[in-house]
Amino acid sequence: MRAFVRTVELGSLSRSAAESGAKVSTVSRYIAALEADVGAALFNRTTRRLHLTEAGMTFYERAARIIADVDEARLATSSLNSRPQGLLRINIPSAFGRRHVQPHLPDFLAAYPDIRIDATFTDATVDLIDAGADIAIRIGALTDSTLVAKRLAPHRRALCASQDYLARAGMPDSPESLATHNCLAFALQPSNRWYFCEKGTAKTAEVVIGGRLRANDSEALLGAALAGLGIALLPTWLVGPEIRSGHLVSLLPEWEGNISVGPERSIWGVYPPKKVVSPKVRAFLSFIEQRFGHPPYWDLETGLRVSPASTAGS
Repeated sequence: MRAFVRTVELGSLSRSAAESGAKVSTVSRYIAALEADVGAALFNRTTRRLHLTEAGMTFYERAARIIADVDEARLATSSLNSRPQGLLRINIPSAFGRRHVQPHLPDFLAAYPDIRIDATFTDATVDLIDAGADIAIRIGALTDSTLVAKRLAPHRRALCASQDYLARAGMPDSPESLATHNCLAFALQPSNRWYFCEKGTAKTAEVVIGGRLRANDSEALLGAALAGLGIALLPTWLVGPEIRSGHLVSLLPEWEGNISVGPERSIWGVYPPKKVVSPKVRAFLSFIEQRFGHPPYWDLETGLRVSPASTAGS
């Protein structure tokens, strides 16, 4: 039953076999035996992929719930010993993951030798239950209220530009002065405005920006800023090393900027709601939050001034 459910969720016999460490022929034999037992074909097989039959869909819906209940029963029992172990499936945003998760994985695996990790680096918002993932790291404002979320770090942005650009265009002295500069806009932001709040006060500013380059990728905007093409408002976790090295200059440090207004933006660890949280999930969240720090080390690299109240995790 477990082989069948994972084959449905992964869409492939070979992927299901690779995940379980079994041969494809073994998984195929399991499913054939299951079909013989229920007296119905569960898949329509083609040369390219598997398609669930009507009977297969009905059986999958029930079987997935049964396996979830069995896993929860096992977890409730094994968690009494509280030893983190087993396969931990994680979904991580690509750029953030390469910079701030992957470098910490060797130490995590060394600290927890009974845990194995299957990490998927993707910027797509994955349905954790459909993907069979244990946990995901998400950045920004949370929209899925069905997931349990733990705040790992704040998500801030730094206004920055290269020395070359500033030598040509001058240094902005207020948020309003950005209207006369070439600003590098994130193509997915909801409007052509940047929003600022003065640290330690209630003063705000809303600026209509313009520029010759837009991109839907923060790393591309970082490259453009380094090339001297304009001023960027980028995540501090992305630009920290460039500001620390002097390749980019932090601008208007007394103001905190954002590309939109709305709910709190943070870096979150999210996982499906369960009565018992797996020790491996708890171990990973605790480890990575500690590694990020309060405030996170990338904010310290940018020289951001942050108040103690704004650095507390939740």
